[in-house]
Amino acid sequence: MTVYKLTSGRKFTTPRITLPLSKSISNRLMLINALTEGAIEPTYAECDDTNAMAAALKSDSDNINIGAAGTAMRFLTAYFATREGRTVILDGSERMRQRPISPLVTALRSIGAEIEYTANEGFPPLKITGHKLRGGNVEIDASISSQFISALMMIAPAMQEPLKIRLSGELVSRPYVDMTAELMKKFGVNTTITDDSIYIPNAPYRRTEIIVEGDWSAASYWYEIVSLTGKYVEITNLSEDSIQGDSDINELFDIVGVVSFNDGNGLFTIMKSAVNTCHSLEIDMDDMPDAAQTLAVTLCLNDVRFRMTGLGTLPRKETNRLAALQQELKKIGFVIEIENNDTIEWNGDTIEPTFEPIETYKDHRMAMAFAPAVLKFKELKMVDIDVVSKSYPTFWKDLEKIGIKAEKI
Repeated sequence: MTVYKLTSGRKFTTPRITLPLSKSISNRLMLINALTEGAIEPTYAECDDTNAMAAALKSDSDNINIGAAGTAMRFLTAYFATREGRTVILDGSERMRQRPISPLVTALRSIGAEIEYTANEGFPPLKITGHKLRGGNVEIDASISSQFISALMMIAPAMQEPLKIRLSGELVSRPYVDMTAELMKKFGVNTTITDDSIYIPNAPYRRTEIIVEGDWSAASYWYEIVSLTGKYVEITNLSEDSIQGDSDINELFDIVGVVSFNDGNGLFTIMKSAVNTCHSLEIDMDDMPDAAQTLAVTLCLNDVRFRMTGLGTLPRKETNRLAALQQELKKIGFVIEIENNDTIEWNGDTIEPTFEPIETYKDHRMAMAFAPAVLKFKELKMVDIDVVSKSYPTFWKDLEKIGIKAEKI
């Protein structure tokens, strides 16, 4: 365990930030391009998750370890199930071995996949022997992970027949499924999505050239920073017409008086337009779970009471993000409550901060959501800050532009 001291020093002039490219788009494009004849490879996001995905797709090894890359585990399970004549062991980190994958495996098996659990039933590692999958009808619980559904959608063009995915339960994180459908459409495969099913025709992908957008999830930390400082921040590579669900951050942060303007050439200026007039709210984060930690910390630091629902996927992420939020917010003086493992609430309760080191739990979003709090407290300690490399490797370098420094103790 390595502890760092975060400090906030000089006042800053307007920084210009180039965000990492979207890893959600990159991971999907990598899989689609792997199934596309003569694929045109774009510039992908450079981070731990996408590097794990890219390395696995290029590897000839029979043993593939994707570390902590959850998206890669789901997408590659589906991909390798379609690789005729190839057998791989797909494994990951210790935490990955605790993250359930049985709904996807069961669905794949029902259309001809050969997948075995090599350790604990329902969890990685997996032994996958590739076959030409049948297609046809498949059913999956839509309330657990949208990535299971996206994985099935993207491999459908490699099947013998059209695929109809029947969705049981309420679909979580719908914007990520819509993102998958939009990217497939760009490659010539049109999907039909209803409330309880998704239909993908038996049509090959068509080679397409695409530019990967900047990552709206990464932008959320700069919205948080602006809410705490009132300063301007410029971002060079966001798309206003983004296919990323987290682009709704642009509207979400109106809650704390933060807005953004696009100059028409891809330059976003984020600014605080007014004093925060919202003092309490209830908000459903089902469509933007990756922004939940950032928003929760932002609202506490801006003294906005909240009840946040739609967080049922967070306990199954890199860590149990609900429990982690509760524990670490308490260190800086805020007491939140957890309900039904899918809701958090802060009713204004505070305690004397202990300022113990903020644990990051090997979770990049914990580190990045809490780092801006140093702007309020001037000094914080944080554990293992390098975890940001999972999605935003230049995060600490970018924070130096606004006077935030991280020094190993």
